Amino acid sequence: MTVLETGRLRLRRLAAGDAPFYLGLVNEPSWLRYIGDKGVRNLDDARDAILKGPVDMHDRLGYSLLLVELKDGAAPIGICGLIKRDALQDVDIGFAFLPAYWGRGYAFEAASAVIAFARDVVGLRRIVAITSPDNASSIRLLEKIGLAFQRMVKLTDGAPDVKLFALEF
Repeated sequence: MTVLETGRLRLRRLAAGDAPFYLGLVNEPSWLRYIGDKGVRNLDDARDAILKGPVDMHDRLGYSLLLVELKDGAAPIGICGLIKRDALQDVDIGFAFLPAYWGRGYAFEAASAVIAFARDVVGLRRIVAITSPDNASSIRLLEKIGLAFQRMVKLTDGAPDVKLFALEF
């Protein structure tokens, strides 16, 4: 189920067995603040979210959010991958990591591999990303991997504006 590897990381497809990790990640204060409450409250909710989200998307499109784990010990540390949202014309890159693994270059390493995968394997000519206007660390990472701010967008009626970044290959 491994899709990508880097020097320190393995990026693999999410599976129902990853529910305990996913439950913890989507309920982290940073996730809730910057990404939003997905209503995942227990292991059944987490399994359902994985199966209806990344597993279904990967089966349909050949890409999705991937679980990021350390090669050394296989500890799951975050998610990173490609997402096709109905509200956006282009495929976007998304990522979230447990706070214990911030500041070590893991997000940059994973996101760089996903950008190369999007260009070289999926064949995308453009990739976008969205982030909350006040998420300074995500904005820095997006700029570091080559994306540039384009404009503010609203994903759904009544939703807050988010920053849209883009990279043309």
